Amino acid sequence: MSLTDDLWSDIESIYAEILQHPFVRGLTDGTLPRPAFRHFVEQDSLYLRDYARALALCGARAPQAAALQAFVEDAVGALAAEQEMLAGFGAELGEELGQLVLPTTRAYTSHLLAVAHGGSYAEAVGAVLPCYWIYARVGAHLLEKSSPDRLYARWIAAYGDEAFQSVVRRVLELTDALGAEVSPAERARMRERFVTSSRYEWMFWDAAWQGERWPV
Repeated sequence: MSLTDDLWSDIESIYAEILQHPFVRGLTDGTLPRPAFRHFVEQDSLYLRDYARALALCGARAPQAAALQAFVEDAVGALAAEQEMLAGFGAELGEELGQLVLPTTRAYTSHLLAVAHGGSYAEAVGAVLPCYWIYARVGAHLLEKSSPDRLYARWIAAYGDEAFQSVVRRVLELTDALGAEVSPAERARMRERFVTSSRYEWMFWDAAWQGERWPV
């Protein structure tokens, strides 16, 4: 079994829960309330700043030049996506997006940065991979249905698009290349980081659906 097959087998149940989440289902049938989508876009734009930092750290620790280049390019791409989101979806939603980082976003980005700073290169890759991979799988799944809502259809198209899918395939190839290099103990730690980030992916959508706020 390849490393990526091994990793995905750990989160199949989490991915199934993501596809069944009312936020994700609401994207395709057009019933997702605008405040929930606004919450998601706002927090995603803030999340991407720290995700870019985590990707840059992965690149800095990468043993091969190809991996260095890939992660640095994707860090720049994450920042560009943040700006595009602010300019595009923010304008569509009709208001300036807020800058308050909410609990799930803070917890998820803290996890990413802690692993990227303090874990091994393999662990860092395991932590950042779900954001690539789950979005690619969700985007491809939803693209088959698209959405009657023009705004939601745009979001689906961005992640189901071949350009994004090719970026994810490149990262999966880099991840599989680690399979022969990591020890069983490090592989186990990598899987743990991967599962934790995947759980945060579900929580991120759920936070938007619930309208999460700081309780005090």
